Amino acid sequence: MFTDGPIHDVIVKEFKYYTDKRGWLTELFRVDELPEGFFLKPQMAYISMTKPAVARGPHVHAKQYDYFCFLSDFTLYLWDMRPNSQTYKNRYVLRSTKDKIVIVPPGVVHAYKNSSEAQGMVINIPDTLYAGWGKTEPVDETRYEDIPESPFILD
Repeated sequence: MFTDGPIHDVIVKEFKYYTDKRGWLTELFRVDELPEGFFLKPQMAYISMTKPAVARGPHVHAKQYDYFCFLSDFTLYLWDMRPNSQTYKNRYVLRSTKDKIVIVPPGVVHAYKNSSEAQGMVINIPDTLYAGWGKTEPVDETRYEDIPESPFILD
């Protein structure tokens, strides 16, 4: 059903560390480092902890971009379900996410699984408020975790 390969509009980039005698600093978001013509306006930020060998997802957003900052090592799974995309029905697996930023566009089903023996940390800076302004709107998310016949399989 899926072809392994990259997914159009998914951006993956490495953290760049600036170190000195005090320690280090890395910039998580800079609008001037997005591709020309690409506009992302973050609306909120959160950090999550995921227990070892536990997955979050798969799920998909109709309108939301996710801007993941992986502070730990996860396996990231992506499936392009956008019918008008040049990579429609591609599946992409990123086996090592530590110190990477990954931007996932709407219509790309995604899941990540903690691949270490320690708690894993992820920061997300999406362009949509969870449940809208004042948490009064429907959540932009279709979940597949508990659907046994789901085609979105994590290995």
